Amino acid sequence: MSTNLLSTSAAIGFGGVVQEYLWNWENQQLRVVYETLGKGSPLLLLPAFSTVSTRLEMGELARLLAPHFQVVAIDWPGFGQSSRPSLNYRPEIYQQFLEDFVKTIFNTPITVVAAGHAATYVLQLAVKQAAFSRIVLLAPTWRGPLPTMGASQQIAGMVRELVRSPILGQALYKLNTTQSFLSFMYRRHVFTDAAKITPSFIEKKWQTTQQPGARFASAAFVTGNLDAVHEQSDFLKLVQSLTVPLMVVIGESSPPKSREEMNALVALPRVRSVVIPGSLGLHEEYPAVILEAVQDFLFSPEN
Repeated sequence: MSTNLLSTSAAIGFGGVVQEYLWNWENQQLRVVYETLGKGSPLLLLPAFSTVSTRLEMGELARLLAPHFQVVAIDWPGFGQSSRPSLNYRPEIYQQFLEDFVKTIFNTPITVVAAGHAATYVLQLAVKQAAFSRIVLLAPTWRGPLPTMGASQQIAGMVRELVRSPILGQALYKLNTTQSFLSFMYRRHVFTDAAKITPSFIEKKWQTTQQPGARFASAAFVTGNLDAVHEQSDFLKLVQSLTVPLMVVIGESSPPKSREEMNALVALPRVRSVVIPGSLGLHEEYPAVILEAVQDFLFSPEN
């Protein structure tokens, strides 16, 4: 495993130093892109898993945090500018990747800010070893879209294999990543201010979905194959097992089922929480509000 500097022409970022982390999984080398901005104690930013997942969705938050921290934001394997091979994407890949990345890049426990589905992976690593000094979860989720809608594991698996298939799968994926469909999904449960969902914004999101191999990890997320736990009780047990401070940020307009799960999380003892405007994409839509809401937690020597 090694890291290399990428030229500015090879990577589009949010103003930081863009590097690649070469990581091996089952004798296959994956190129994972990450970006560093600012100086100070390290802070890891983990974007949410989604069809349009990229570190750039954390870009404005990274810029706001950079005067206080050395911010590192990643593109998960299978997403963003990272390698997108046709792997059977599953929790073991991301559990091992996160453990290896943190061990390689940082030499002390760090602050981590994780959005959406990244929450479970952060909690699992925190319970396993002293990787983090404090944790902020932004609109945390643990169950993928199809299982949340009530699809059985069998149905979800059939959909996943269909999308992975060479010809029909590519056609289905393209239908579900048209600009009109992406705009619909953003208006439905990602952003709350429709004025921010501009044609140029959606165009950039669409471009992310059209990269070679993009459908494989996306299909795994949508169908629940990246769900590292399958019961609410298991997710809550992870939180109860934590020994480091935890703060949760909830969007007041979160979808009802997701909001129920978040409410169960913040009802646990010793979990700090705040409700702010937004929905599942609050980290991209309201970064300044997030910083204001969590700054006391982040900057306080004790929590």
